[in-house]
Amino acid sequence: MAVCLVYRSEKKAETYLYLPIGMTFTDLPEPLQQTFGDPMLVMRLDVEADSKLAQADAGQVLKALDEQGYFLQLPPKLPVEELITRRFN
Repeated sequence: MAVCLVYRSEKKAETYLYLPIGMTFTDLPEPLQQTFGDPMLVMRLDVEADSKLAQADAGQVLKALDEQGYFLQLPPKLPVEELITRRFN
């Protein structure tokens, strides 16, 4: 199990960063910090292998936290038709 703080990107829509407790945003590589922008705290989250997450696989989150120290959740890939519909509603 990993206890994380989840941050939303101010620059990139639907982009989230999972950081384990004890790691700070300034511990991340500089290019990631610049691309992500100012982090906005969303929640504290306990992630277990069988956790149900909205748009990420818990196993992949845990693996990334173990291997690189963070997990970056990018926006879901949507069909072009859905993107167009979203912009006109």
